[in-house]
Order: sequence, then C-alpha cells, then structure tokens
Amino acid sequence: MTQVYFHCSNIEGVLIDRSGAAVGDLAEACDHAILVVQSLITAPNLEDWRSWVLHVSDDCGEEILILPFASVLGKPH
Repeated sequence: MTQVYFHCSNIEGVLIDRSGAAVGDLAEACDHAILVVQSLITAPNLEDWRSWVLHVSDDCGEEILILPFASVLGKPH
C-alpha cells in the first residue's frame, strides 16, 4: 500500500488534500482519482469545474497522475 494525495487546481487556486488515501497500485489510484472528481462535480455548488485538474502525488510529493476534470465531465452541449 502506498499513500497518495489528490490535489486539485485551476488558474485561480489549489485545493490541497492533507489526508490522502492508501492505494495498492496505479490502477487503484486512477479509480480513486475519478471518484474524487465525480464527488466534487456532483456536489451542490456553482463551480465550473471544466478548468480544474486533479494532481495525484505519492507520499514523497512526486506527481504520478494528472486527471483533467473535463475528461470526466465530457464535452459541453
């Protein structure tokens, strides 16, 4: 198990994940990243998430995955 952190950013700011999650491998980190993005975009708020990006980092601060929110949101209609 490895502790990874899911930080979110856009041009206006950063949301820091201070607790992270324990994952077994990169596939599990990817699955958890998608869940994090989905939970943020489905929460009741007025934020336009299309410009946000999720950065997954290991416990040494090394970035291991980048997931644009737009890839989960899809194209606007």
